[in-house]
Amino acid sequence: MSVRRLDPVLVDRIAAGEVVERPASAVKELVENALDAGAQRIEVAIEAGGRKLIRVSDDGMGMDADDLALAVERHATSKLPDSDLSNIATLGFRGEALPSIGSVALLDIASRAAGASQAHAIRVDQGAKGAVAPSPHPRGTRVEVRELFAATPARLKFLKSERAEAQAVADVMRRIAMAHPHVRFTLSGDNLSGFDHAACSEDAAGLLARLAQVLGKDFRDNALPVEAEREGFRLSGFAGLPTFHRANAQSQYLYVNGRPVRDKLLHGAVRAAYMDYLPSDRHPALVLYLESDPREVDVNVHPAKAEVRFRDPGLVRGLIIGALKQTLAAAMHRATTTGGERTIDAFARRSFEAPSYRPPGNGPVNWDWRTSPAAPGFAESEQASFAHEHAPAANIRSHAAPAIPETLDAPLGAARAQVHDTYIVAQTRDGIVIVDQHAAHERLVYERLKRQRDAQGIARQMMLIPVIVELEQADVERLIDNRETLAQSGLIIESFGPGAVAVSEAPALLKGDVSRLVRDVADTLAEDGQATSLERRLDHVLATMACHHSVRAGRRLTGEEMNALLREMEATPGSGQCNHGRPTYVELKLSDVERLFGRK
Repeated sequence: MSVRRLDPVLVDRIAAGEVVERPASAVKELVENALDAGAQRIEVAIEAGGRKLIRVSDDGMGMDADDLALAVERHATSKLPDSDLSNIATLGFRGEALPSIGSVALLDIASRAAGASQAHAIRVDQGAKGAVAPSPHPRGTRVEVRELFAATPARLKFLKSERAEAQAVADVMRRIAMAHPHVRFTLSGDNLSGFDHAACSEDAAGLLARLAQVLGKDFRDNALPVEAEREGFRLSGFAGLPTFHRANAQSQYLYVNGRPVRDKLLHGAVRAAYMDYLPSDRHPALVLYLESDPREVDVNVHPAKAEVRFRDPGLVRGLIIGALKQTLAAAMHRATTTGGERTIDAFARRSFEAPSYRPPGNGPVNWDWRTSPAAPGFAESEQASFAHEHAPAANIRSHAAPAIPETLDAPLGAARAQVHDTYIVAQTRDGIVIVDQHAAHERLVYERLKRQRDAQGIARQMMLIPVIVELEQADVERLIDNRETLAQSGLIIESFGPGAVAVSEAPALLKGDVSRLVRDVADTLAEDGQATSLERRLDHVLATMACHHSVRAGRRLTGEEMNALLREMEATPGSGQCNHGRPTYVELKLSDVERLFGRK
């Protein structure tokens, strides 16, 4: 078969497969065009998930008749004035979006340039370009895409349901809206919850307000500001507290020079920064903006511009990890504000699940006021019987501690009691704090060990008689292979024949069963694997050691010990969560407690 040149319309349709993968791709390209045109208001409407209709209207600079005719031609753009691909300062630059969309749909564009007395319109029907004609339209541009992929029915088979496609459009709009807080964004259509995000100021407060519009109040209340700069790269945005974590990475929004990206390097840096605070199956929520000279980043490595390539990836990774670690350390003991809400919800669910409860409309509540111990005439003997029959099975003895007035103003308040020999109850000026003593102390010991290691090395104590620990041979080999790592953590071991190791020195800070500690360390090394970085392995070993030394659940504490624990938590970075990513305390405001009793 001889070589032949493809039909131009067919070429456009093939190119459309790269640029316009689904309706959300078309929306992204059109909205970015509006932003590049300086729009301050962008309205998007869709039907049938974008298959039937996509309409994008803006108040940007608009186009005159000549620009409009050229805009639907392939590789025609106003965004590369000097044809320098290394200096791209706009969101779009390929000149492929409009002709690609027009080759697989019915495309109508109406536009009026700033200062022009007349607007113009053009239609492209499945690749057939019409003539430019006068049209009534205010300043700005309106683009309508109808019957997307009508010219390529095979592409329709690969689209998801109308609802799924509509949600993909909404996700694209949210990501773009977070990068441009000064622009008003409106989205409407079927199969989705529309929104109208008012324009915000361009400072940090305005950005946080826009993030609250998109991500909700909880993110705003649990977000930490991030600011860092290094060698021409600037990082800003907001990072969620470690206890404000998610089951996947969908709540991580990353931007490079205003462009939303999904980049492995950036996501890897985020995971590394949070590694010391979160378990491996949980992910932080954050929004980060990386800015640099356009020449330092290549945005032309992916048709949809979803990936980028940096000239110095090590510099970028170091900047992100360092900035996030510094931000999280500065948060000190802070934990998520949603802990109290989860507690209220847990009480509510327990109430609804009680056997005697009947939902409204499904019969009366199974309760007789005459059986209440508060009812008039309830005999003392009956009260005693009631108390005996309905007493809780668990031991709820509390060990009261007198309130020290000045500590009521401390972030974690004044310790008042220890319940179940496990939880410390503290009083603040406007509520109560419940602390898990084991989880909190575990984190405190871990941070002490890290500080000691970084300062002068972990102090070791020699065993009077070496402790012999019998293990599986694979565990023995794993421990011997990591002797240097363990030595840096304060644990000195040697091989002691087949299936055993001898421990001659252990960290002076730790007390307890050395044999059990060694076995847990062996398990830790097995989980981490040899590919884990040295720093991570050291931290993981220290976390295991801290767990052994921490105050166990079931140990009674005096009032002084409880208050000392609270004060140390307030002064220790990361003490809001334990080494496994769980919160170490829950705070209930007085208003939360009043809700429990129906006062509010």
